[in-house]
Amino acid sequence: MTFRTTFRTTLTERERAYLAGQPLARLATIGPGGGPHVRPVGFRLNADGTIDIGGPDNARSRKYRNARACPEVSVLIDDLAPADDPVAPGWGRGVEIRGRAELVTVDVPPVQPDAFSKDVIRVHPRRIITWNLAARGSTARDLGV
Repeated sequence: MTFRTTFRTTLTERERAYLAGQPLARLATIGPGGGPHVRPVGFRLNADGTIDIGGPDNARSRKYRNARACPEVSVLIDDLAPADDPVAPGWGRGVEIRGRAELVTVDVPPVQPDAFSKDVIRVHPRRIITWNLAARGSTARDLGV
């Protein structure tokens, strides 16, 4: 399955900087019974705005099988802002990226090349929701598909 995404907009510089500083995300997929399945994952933000999700023996994981069966996924990256944050000190902040998953094999795993497999879930963003990053409160925008 291959997807082409044409972006009306992309991640902002602030969003990119925030993601670059975060070591962990959570991937939500839809399980075989229709219920949610959420797992912590390593990730890499690619230059084109896609997100590569990795893991040990990824192609054999439930999240990978779920993404194959139903490619609608959500990636959540969040934390608590430090006390000296100029926007929302001590508040939760983050980015949620909703999109379609593509299963691909890469040359280098997104994180921990000595432990993670080359089979990744590549998320093509369709909607980005942020809170307490550039300003207090939340924003949401749809991307061109």
